[in-house]
Amino acid sequence: MGVDSLATNIMKEIRSLFFPVVACLFWAQTSLVFAVETNPLTNLSALQMRLDNYLAQPKYETALWGIKVISATSGRTIYEHHPERLMSPASNSKLFTGALALDTLGGDFRFRTPVLAAGRIQANGTLQGDLWVVGQGDPSWNERRLGTNFLAVFDPFIAILTKAGIKRIQGDVQVDATLFKGPPTGAGWNIDDLREGEGAMVSAVMLHDNIAQVEVLPGEQPGRPGRVRILQPGTGLNLSNLITTGISNQPAQLDQYWSLGRDTLTLQGTIPKGSAGEMLEVAVPRPADWFAAAFKAALALKGIAVKGKSHGHCWPETNQVPAQAKELGGVLSPPLREVVAGFMKPSQNLETDTVLAFLGEHLRDSNTMISATSASVGLQAVTKLLTAAGVEAGAFYFDEGSGLSRNNLTTASATAALLQYAAQRPWAADFRASLPVGGVDGTLRRRFKNTPAMGNLQ
Repeated sequence: MGVDSLATNIMKEIRSLFFPVVACLFWAQTSLVFAVETNPLTNLSALQMRLDNYLAQPKYETALWGIKVISATSGRTIYEHHPERLMSPASNSKLFTGALALDTLGGDFRFRTPVLAAGRIQANGTLQGDLWVVGQGDPSWNERRLGTNFLAVFDPFIAILTKAGIKRIQGDVQVDATLFKGPPTGAGWNIDDLREGEGAMVSAVMLHDNIAQVEVLPGEQPGRPGRVRILQPGTGLNLSNLITTGISNQPAQLDQYWSLGRDTLTLQGTIPKGSAGEMLEVAVPRPADWFAAAFKAALALKGIAVKGKSHGHCWPETNQVPAQAKELGGVLSPPLREVVAGFMKPSQNLETDTVLAFLGEHLRDSNTMISATSASVGLQAVTKLLTAAGVEAGAFYFDEGSGLSRNNLTTASATAALLQYAAQRPWAADFRASLPVGGVDGTLRRRFKNTPAMGNLQ
């Protein structure tokens, strides 16, 4: 935990400063960004020498550091160490996406998902045609916000149908997710990222972070097959169960394999006899199809029968919504400031890349190349944002917005410049409120406990 120790030491040494501090530390692939409020500095050179000595310890001989500590009010550099070294920002890439979202749309912005009827609604409540949901990139339909009742996400959609007087649907449930252009995986993602929830598919329609849970239970005796089931309906996944029951009181050893482009998920390993069960998270390969199928299931539970089937549509298909379809209403997301905090504090990859893709489509204009993906247009806007922040070309390279790509590179100086810029913008309070706090919440909730960084480092 060298980076934790360094951050704590910096906090100890600068607690006598009178100005707020913005700092960016990159250590190997771990990075921290923080702002603190402190009291007057007595000996800056002594602080710099102590930090130099800290980094010169033999145990860090093979480590790479990039550090920039500056005053957020005066811009004065307090300490730096290879601040122009290009390094992987990992999930600190989310800082750039979050800043772009707030700068472009503002904290009050809400995603709106339209619900449309392609057909006449008869007096008896029958929709003579298809029901359409048109995805607009809302990433907020997840367990963290809505709780553990999976189908609760559809309540506001069903409320729209109820208000319109719809009691049954003669046609299909159709979900259009063609807003986003490009593959559902981020550029530069590793194939291994797709094996678990870290690399769920990017889509203009999201459900439960596009992740389903597979429950694994033991058989009755060692050597017998384990029992598996997908907890959520409509995923379209088939399970190949190769799990066996092991002896009691041994740790479970489970693995999953999903062949790209196929619907079969292979589960293998052992689970001990008597185990209460294990849960695996699996990425659902076609989120729009899943949303449509699960929505149909939710409608049935609410007594709204659907005679037809469920279908999802996504790139490279084009917009499939009939021109004559009539809008019944729209489902709103929480304000963007809450959405940004929702992916920044827990470092949620899919929601970050979804917001970046939405920004790309929001900013796409007649001068945008038709072949440009949604994410690439969003990243062009990141470049413009960093230029406005005074960052020179060559100080950053991004493949995608969440940090999953190992190709993402930036410098401590560029990241600190972004933080300085953010501190001066109208959305500064929303941005700062989205950052995890050391020892308090988010990805830092278990770190920096009982240190000067606790409650101060973000």
